[in-house]
Amino acid sequence: MKIGLEIHVQLPTKSKMFCSCPTEGEDIPNSRVCPTCLGMPGSKPSLNKKALELGLSLAKMLGCSIPEQTWFSRKTYFYPDLCKHFQITQYDTPIGEKGVFRLGDKDIRITRVHLEEDPGKTKRVGDGTALVDYNRSGIPLVEIVTEPDISTPAEARQFLSELLTSIRHTIDLPADGDRSVRCDCNISVGKERCEVKNVTGLKNVENCLKYEVVRQTKILKAGGKIERETRRYDEERKVTLPARKKEFEADYGYIGEPDLGIYNIAEIAKGIKLKETPIAMAGRIQSQYGIDAKMAKQLVSTSTELAALFEEIVASADVKTAVKWCSGPISANWKQYEPSMKDELVCIVSDFFKGGITDTECGIKIKSLMTGVDAEATAKASEDIEALISKLLDENPNVIEDYRKNEKAANRIIGLVMKETGGAYSSSDIVASTKKVIESRL
Repeated sequence: MKIGLEIHVQLPTKSKMFCSCPTEGEDIPNSRVCPTCLGMPGSKPSLNKKALELGLSLAKMLGCSIPEQTWFSRKTYFYPDLCKHFQITQYDTPIGEKGVFRLGDKDIRITRVHLEEDPGKTKRVGDGTALVDYNRSGIPLVEIVTEPDISTPAEARQFLSELLTSIRHTIDLPADGDRSVRCDCNISVGKERCEVKNVTGLKNVENCLKYEVVRQTKILKAGGKIERETRRYDEERKVTLPARKKEFEADYGYIGEPDLGIYNIAEIAKGIKLKETPIAMAGRIQSQYGIDAKMAKQLVSTSTELAALFEEIVASADVKTAVKWCSGPISANWKQYEPSMKDELVCIVSDFFKGGITDTECGIKIKSLMTGVDAEATAKASEDIEALISKLLDENPNVIEDYRKNEKAANRIIGLVMKETGGAYSSSDIVASTKKVIESRL
C-alpha cells in the first residue's frame, strides 16, 4: 500500500493572491470580488508579496531546495467554480522541491511546494441545481505534495496532524475560522492509484483512506482492475464515490502566465527567519535536557511558552526541579498563565531549589500567583486535600504497594477524593496532591 497526500493550505493574508480584494469579510455570496479574481477580459493579476513570503517560509520549514527564480503558469480546465477557465498556479518552477518531514523515526519526502490561487466554491441546492460563490476565488494557496511514503491511513492522519501543527506555528495560521485546509488523498493498493479530492478534517482523511483500502482490495481479490480515477468523499456515508476519470498533467495544457513576470526569490528566502516548530522544539528539549520524549511532547503540546519557561527554570535550578513544577502545578494552572508571571514563577522555583521554601510552600505560591487566589486560602485547601488523602491511604494501605508497581494505582484514591469532595477542588490539584502524599510514604 502506498499513500501520498496533496495538502492545500489557505495562507493568512489580508488580500487575495493576485488582486486587492479582501480574503475575509461579509459572508454575502460574491461580495468580495473584482474583475481580476473573476477573470474578466482586460484585467491583469499582480502577485501578493506576503503570500510569496509565507509560501517560502513553509518551503524552508520543510527543508526544500529553493530555486533562484520562479514564475507562474496557467492550468486550463473547465469547471463552474473557475470562471476564467484556468487557474494561475506553478508547474515547472515550484518555490520548493525535494524536502522532508520527520515523522517519528521515519522521513516523509516532500516532492514540491508551490503557490496557486483558490477557485470559487460550488454549493448544491437541489436536484441538478448548483450555486457558485466566487468570494473564495483568488485566495492564496500553498500546495504541499508528498511522495507516496505513507504506509497506512492512521499514519496519514498522524502525518497531517503534525504537519499542520508545524504549519500553524511557522506562518501563524489560525487554528479555526474561515481559513481551511483541504487534502487530496492518493492511494494505491495494487499498481494503479486513485485520488480522493478535497477531503477536510483529519478524521475524514483517515476514514476515506480506510474505505479505499477495503474497496481496492476487494476489487483486486475478485480479479478486477483498479481504474485510475478521481473520487470524492461522502462524509455522512463514509464512502468514496466516482467523480471523473483521473486527468494526466498533459490534459491541463499548461502555458506560462503572460501577465506575470519572473521573480527572483533566492534572496527573499535567505532573509526569512523561521521560528522553531513545536515538533522540533520537543525533539531538541528531549535531547538537550535528557528528559523522555513523552514529557518533552507534553510540555510543548501544552504550550510552546510553557516549554520556554521550562528552559528558563532549568537555567536557574536543574532539570529534575523544572520537570517537577512545569509538569505539575504550573501546567495544571496554565489556562490562567500570563507572560507577566514568567519572571516570578522562575524566582519561586529557584527559591525552592536553593532551599529557601519547602515543597508545600512552593506549590502554594505558584497556585496563588497563577490563579489569583489568596495564599492562605490556597494553603488551607491544600492541607484539607492532603489530610483527606492521608486518611484514605490509612484505610487502603495496599494502594502504596500497588503504586510501586504501577502509578495508575493512585487512581483509586483520586476517585475516592473526588467523590467525597463533590467537585470542591480541581481534578489537577487532587491528582498532584495524591501522588505527592503517596510518594512521601514510599
